[in-house]
Amino acid sequence: MSFEVRVRKRLGDTVVGATFAAEGGLTALFGPSGAGKTSVLNMVAGLLPPDEGRIVVGGEVLFDSAAGVDVPVQRRRAGYVFQDGRLFPHMRVRENMVYGLAGEGLMTPQAAADFLGIAHLLDRWPRSLSGGEAQRVAIGRALLSNPVFLLMDEPLAGLDRARREDVMRAIERLRDEVGLPILYVSHDRAEVERLAGRIVEI
Repeated sequence: MSFEVRVRKRLGDTVVGATFAAEGGLTALFGPSGAGKTSVLNMVAGLLPPDEGRIVVGGEVLFDSAAGVDVPVQRRRAGYVFQDGRLFPHMRVRENMVYGLAGEGLMTPQAAADFLGIAHLLDRWPRSLSGGEAQRVAIGRALLSNPVFLLMDEPLAGLDRARREDVMRAIERLRDEVGLPILYVSHDRAEVERLAGRIVEI
């Protein structure tokens, strides 16, 4: 499954955008903080409408300003992993993971928990998790939404070295074993060189 993205958006006095095509695997949007990487990710997700451009994922046109196409967020089938995890504090890990569960997906909740090494955390509260554990729960929740592609916004930011390694290994397994195309944002060169098959500089 491929990404074909050409987007442009004015945000205040700044114009952000990107043009790239990538075939499957993990594609990294790389550049300094404030360059517009997350804005591009949000345009692909449908959270931020481009002023102009075209977004095609796996042959499906999600946005085309010239043709008047703008597929709603909920129909884009993107699994989004945010920088801060965004777990619901009033729900245990199990409930967080199955929130938004969509039909017969890639994995059952138990299989996703086993795959990500978090089965022992299912009855815990988010406040009791380490940063790396919380991010793996967030990845599990994205997987269970039955996505056709994943968006990851700086998922390793703020983690210590050991926790970063745990989450990075989980992302490598997703890339290599699950086969979902991933659009990944980072400003860390070593991180994207390890994970990405294609690096797009923003």
